[in-house]
Amino acid sequence: MVPDLYYMMNYPLFWVDLMYYLNLRKVGKALKSRMQRGVTTYLDNFLYQAKKIPDKAFIVFEGQTLTYQDVDKRSNQFAKVFRTEGGLKKGDIVALLMSNEPDFICVWFGLSKLGCEVAFLNFNIKSKSLQFCFESCGAKSLVVGADLVSSLGEVLPSLKENAIEVWVTDIGCPHEGVNTLLDKVEQASDMALPDCPRADLMSNFLFIFTSGTTGLPKAARVGHLKAVMCMAFLRLCGARSDDNIYITLPLYHMTASLLGIGGCIQLGATCILKNKFSASQFWKDCVKHNVTVFQYVGELCRYLVNQPVVPEESAHKVRVAAGSGLRADVWREFARRFGKINVREAYGLTEASIGFVNYTNEIGPIGRAGYFNKVRHGFLSCDPQTYEPIRTDSGRCVKANKGETGLLVAPVSVMNPFLGYAGNTLQSEKKLLRDVFKEGDVYFNTGDLMLQDHRDFVYFRDRIGDTFRWKGENVATTEVSEILGSLEFLQEVNVYGVTVPGYEGRAGMAAVVLKMDQKLDGKKLYNHLVQSLPAYSWPWFLRIQTSIDVTETFKQQKRKLVQEGFSPEAIQESLYFLDLSQRDYVPLTLSLYDDIVSGKIRL
Repeated sequence: MVPDLYYMMNYPLFWVDLMYYLNLRKVGKALKSRMQRGVTTYLDNFLYQAKKIPDKAFIVFEGQTLTYQDVDKRSNQFAKVFRTEGGLKKGDIVALLMSNEPDFICVWFGLSKLGCEVAFLNFNIKSKSLQFCFESCGAKSLVVGADLVSSLGEVLPSLKENAIEVWVTDIGCPHEGVNTLLDKVEQASDMALPDCPRADLMSNFLFIFTSGTTGLPKAARVGHLKAVMCMAFLRLCGARSDDNIYITLPLYHMTASLLGIGGCIQLGATCILKNKFSASQFWKDCVKHNVTVFQYVGELCRYLVNQPVVPEESAHKVRVAAGSGLRADVWREFARRFGKINVREAYGLTEASIGFVNYTNEIGPIGRAGYFNKVRHGFLSCDPQTYEPIRTDSGRCVKANKGETGLLVAPVSVMNPFLGYAGNTLQSEKKLLRDVFKEGDVYFNTGDLMLQDHRDFVYFRDRIGDTFRWKGENVATTEVSEILGSLEFLQEVNVYGVTVPGYEGRAGMAAVVLKMDQKLDGKKLYNHLVQSLPAYSWPWFLRIQTSIDVTETFKQQKRKLVQEGFSPEAIQESLYFLDLSQRDYVPLTLSLYDDIVSGKIRL
C-alpha cells in the first residue's frame, strides 16, 4: 500500500489515519507475539499479567485494593469450591447475577479456570425475564451476589424445580436450599489448579444478554477470539500501562467486562471500580484515585455536564474518555467544560466482531473508514419503509453511496464468526444476510443505520426494529407491550420510543386501547411497572387510542407514532405523562409539555 503524492497532499487526515494504522499494526503484532507464547485467551492474558506484575494494583474498590496476584489467588479459591462442592467442570454453563464488586471478577475467573461458560445476567431484570435467561442459555448453576439474593424470592421455587444449583457470595443465606460460598472460599487453598483445561480459541467463552426484536433478552454467544480482541480497545484509544482506569458501568455489559476490565488486563493497568455511577461523586473520585482514563456511555456524559460546577472538575488528570453513544451537543459542552480530554467515541456489538473508533478530534462521528483502514464491512442501501436491503435483478445487494444512510453489515468468516444466540436458532438466522455481494457469501446484519460522509467519517443514524435505547440500555418494545398488556383495563398496547430534546436515545411511549367500559388506572399501571420492569423500560408517555394501526400483515405500525411524538398540539388524542412524584400517569397538558421540552422537568 503506497499512497501517491497527490493523495498525501490533498487528504487532510492522511497523517492521522496513518498514525492510527501504524498503532493498529503494532497492537496486532503484540497480540500475535503473545499468542505465539501460548497466551491466547482472555484468561491467559490475565494469568500472564498475574505472573509478570503480581504486586501491581489491579482492582481498587471502596477502599479495598486487590493486586493481580490477589485476584489470581482468590479466583483459585472460588474454582476449588465450585469443583469440590458443586462438581462444576469444563463445558458447564453458570449464570452470574452480581453487582459491580471485586468478587464478580474473582468468581468469573474462577469459573473460567474450570472451563465453565459464564452467563452474565442484568441485575435489573425481573423474575419472568430471569427464568427465560436460564432456559435460553442452558445454565444449571447460578451465582448471586449477597446484595441481590433478596431479588430471587419469586423465582427460587422455579429454579429448584428445574434443579438449578444456587450459590450466594456470603457466609449465610435466609433462603433454604441456597449454597453459601464465602465460608467455604476462606477455607480453600489459593494455590493454582494443577489441571486447568485449555480453551479452544474458536469456542464459546461467555453469554451476554442483549435486547432484541423477540422482546425478551437474547443470550449472545461471545467466543474466546472476540473476547481477546476486545482487550485491545483501550490501548487503541490511547490508554497506557501506567493509567488508572475508572469503570462505573455495570460489569454484566460487554463494555465494562470485556473492553474495560479486559483493556486493563491487556495493558497491565489499574481499574478503579465503582459499584454504580454517581454524577455528584464522579470528579471527586477522579481526583481521589488519580484517574487518567474513564469509560462512558452517552448518558453518563450528559449527567456530568448537567451537574453543578465543582472544584474537582478542573483539578483532575483525566486524559482519555472512551465509550459510545455520546451525542454531538453533549460532546461539545463536555469538551468546553472539562478541559483537554481526548474523547474516543466508538461503536461495537456484543454478537459480532465489528467496530469503529473515532481516533480524531472531530466531534460527532463514531469512527472512520480512512485510507489505511478501509472497512471490511459495508453499508447497504435499504428500503426506507421496511429497512430490508435493496437487491438488484441479479439478487445482489447495493452499496450505499457516501452521504447516504445505509444498513451496516459485516462479513461472517472463520476469523470473524457469529456464534448466534443460545436457544434461539430462528433469531440467529434472522441476523444473517446471504448472497450479499456474491453467491455464497454471508454477512451479519447489525440492524443499525450508518452514514459515511465524503470525508470518510462514519456516523450512527438509527437502530432498526423494535429496540430503542434509553438511559444507556436497550429497550425491547415487545417485552414492554406484553407486560402492559397483562393489565385488565388495557386491550391493545403498542410501545415505541420518541425523541425528547436534551436526551440521548428515545424515551418510552405507549399507544394503548382501553377495554370497553374501562378507565385508565395510572397508579395501578405505575405499580405494575415497578414490579415487572426495570425503570429504563418504563413508558414516560401514554397515548389513548380507539384502535391500533396495523399493516396488511397485521404488524403494528410504529413509524407514524414515532414521528408524531408526544406533543399535545400535534396529537388530538388524550396524552398522559408519568409523574414519579405522584406515582401516577397525569394528563399531559401544553404547559407540562413545555416544561419537559425546556428541561424544567427532567426525565
